[in-house]
Amino acid sequence: MRKRSKYRPRGVIPDPLAYVINGFKPMRHQSQSTTLRIKNHAAMMDIVQGKGTRQQIDVLIAAMNMAEALYRVNSELGAQYKDEIRQAQDAILSMSRRGIDKGSFAFTGQELQAMNIGMEVHDAQLDTCTLGELEKALQLVQQEIRNKKARVIA
Repeated sequence: MRKRSKYRPRGVIPDPLAYVINGFKPMRHQSQSTTLRIKNHAAMMDIVQGKGTRQQIDVLIAAMNMAEALYRVNSELGAQYKDEIRQAQDAILSMSRRGIDKGSFAFTGQELQAMNIGMEVHDAQLDTCTLGELEKALQLVQQEIRNKKARVIA
């Protein structure tokens, strides 16, 4: 019987110098920032229009998780808005649980208002954060999910 090793090879960075330099550039200068914003806002629009699916819910959850992780990585990235981000997360949670029961996903008025504020905060964070901070925030989100600290929808 073979031993199950915990060894996992790390990814290879083809151009380490460009990787480090891009880590210091703000996300507003990266092409991925625009793609990410379009994806987030398209998911929000689909849910508001009543065409929301589980994939759009997952996109919004990821956006609000990243908003929380970004201010935890760097307190200058919206730590003063942590209550608004939490309200947006609560709005997604209640909407998705209600949507699973009813079969269609739709926000109430207060939930939609909380989500709009949360999306504005996340967009502002994407303007000011660097690629390095975004990667650290992504690692933080993955660690929280791995340690089962994330709230479960169903």
